[in-house]
Order: sequence, then C-alpha cells, then structure tokens
Amino acid sequence: MGSLTQAKVCVLGGGSFGTALANIAAHNGHPVHQWLRDPELVQAINQTHINPRYLPEYALHPQLQATTNLASALTNATLVLMAIPSKAFAQVLAQARPYLNSEQILVSTAKGIQEDGFKLMSQLLVEETGFAHIGVLSGPNLASEVAQHQLTATVIASTDEHTRTCVQQVLGCQYFRVYASNDIYGVELGGALKNIYAIAAGMAAALGMGENTKSMLITRSLAEMSRFAVSLGANPLTFLGLSGVGDLIVTCTSPLSRNYRVGFALGQGKSLQEAVDALGQVAEGVNTVRFVKHKAESMGIYMPLVAGLYQVLFAGYHAKDVAKLLMQGEQSTDVEFVLPRDEVVKTAQRVTRI
Repeated sequence: MGSLTQAKVCVLGGGSFGTALANIAAHNGHPVHQWLRDPELVQAINQTHINPRYLPEYALHPQLQATTNLASALTNATLVLMAIPSKAFAQVLAQARPYLNSEQILVSTAKGIQEDGFKLMSQLLVEETGFAHIGVLSGPNLASEVAQHQLTATVIASTDEHTRTCVQQVLGCQYFRVYASNDIYGVELGGALKNIYAIAAGMAAALGMGENTKSMLITRSLAEMSRFAVSLGANPLTFLGLSGVGDLIVTCTSPLSRNYRVGFALGQGKSLQEAVDALGQVAEGVNTVRFVKHKAESMGIYMPLVAGLYQVLFAGYHAKDVAKLLMQGEQSTDVEFVLPRDEVVKTAQRVTRI
C-alpha cells in the first residue's frame, strides 16, 4: 500500500474542509493532489497557494497540487479523502471508480444523507467499490479554524484498523488530533444529524432565546438524534464523543457553522431561499431535515424537533410559532437509555385515565 511516511494523498473536492485536510497532509510531508472541477480555481491554488473561493485568507503548502485530472489525482494514491457534498457524492464516486483499486483507503468527510434509499456516504462507498479499507471522518471541525491551526480533534471511524491507523498517521499533527472509533454508522449519523439541530439553534439565537433555552435545545437535540441513530443500529455511547455531542455543540453555538447561519436567517424572518442564497455554500442540514422526517415517520420514531423544523423549512410556518408548539409536546424521559421513553408515556397515560 505504500509507505505511510510518504503516502500519496488524494482529496476529491475543492471546498473549505477538503482544502484544510489537504493542507494538513502536505504539511505532514505527504504528496497531495486535490481534485477540483473548476480549472480557474485549480490555477489559482497552484500559482498563489491560496484557495481564493473557500479559504482566501490562509496560505497553502506548496506540496499541495490542485488538478482537474481525476485519473492523475487518484493513480497510486494510498489515501483518498472524499470531501464532496452528499448531493454530488454518488456522481463523483462513479466518475472516480475506474481509477480506484482495492488496496486504497477511501474515507468520506461528507456530513449528509442520500435521499434515494436513505443511504450514508460510507454505504455508497461499499456498494460502489466493495473495498475493505473504508472509513468516515467526522467531528467538531470548522474548516476555517482548522486552517488557522486552532487546536482541533476529529474521529476516524472504520471497522478496519489499517484505515484508522493510516488516517491518524497522515492527518495527525500538533493542532489536529485524530481519535479512532469502530462505530462507522454512529459517527457518520452524528455528523449528518447535528446539521438539523444547528438550524434550530440558529433560529433560537435570532429569536433572542435565553441560555436556558439554548441548553435545553442542545441536550434535547442530542436525545433525539441518538434515539434515531440507535434505531438504525448505531451505538448510543458514540454520541457522548466528538462526533456526537462534540460536533453538536460547535454547530449549535458558532456563527461559523453554515447550518447555524441558515437558521439565524430564518429566525430573522427570511425565506429559506433567501437564507440559502445569502450563505453561498451548501448547508447539508436543509435536505437532511426532509429525509430524516420521512424516515422517522416510516419507522415510528418520535422526533418533535425535526417535525417542527420541517414545518418552518417546507410548510411556511414561522420559527416563533414552532417554538411554542415544541413546548406543548409530551413530557417524557430525560435519557432514554436509562429510563425508556415508552415506560414514561405508558405511565402518564394510566395516570391521565385515573
């Protein structure tokens, strides 16, 4: 597979996080090829060592080479980082497939879900390639702060120990710490689901809600996302880690979060289209709300926050009205994995009948 001390790294995608990861790998001494569609952006990165569209204020290592040639980027790469938004992930993967081989390590950094079949990016990687070395990178990783060399931690999740070790060695450095997990499904769902609740947090901030409200929102979001993920086979303990509560905290409290900014605009009374247009980048949480609502309903999973957000995003409800509705819902259990929700609901129904 090549020496990890000099492993060729290929990053597919020219966005802010993909660029930040490519820069880390280059600083760590690895030859890095970053594939982008836009030839003008490729030229700018190679000539100025800056990504003027997504990270205009941060210098990139000269060893990072951008290219529009998919074949040259992927050939002989030890590690391939798929930093592609979920909407375009399957398409790019299909284009890349002829140049991939089973010895390569494929890692998704996308925090989204494909609507068709409700599939995660790791599932698409397995279905398209059948490779053994597949993983997911997720955590509280705002790209601009990574580019600033702010102390940051992330999680590489894979059932394959070689994948975990390789990513730790290629990307780990003084300011970027890579922790390992074998719960690939839980880590990936944490990264996708927290985007939903970042929108809610942005709305709450714009509406001037207090610290008690924000705290309630974050903790109930954690309960809701872990309930959903565990129903799909994730380990509940994963949500106590960086890819769960860690990622949830940063996206629900930071204006640097794209989903938070969309929520803030909605809370100010802007339409969804106005909020997305003002952002100018992909906010994965918008589509994830729709996908998760339909999936939760089909499985009978109680998700009042998702249902409320759906009303704001797609049914024309005002954020303030939905906030009131959420407080009128059932008073259930705090931590379902300690006291099951069904138990509390049944007891409440018996008391009501008395």
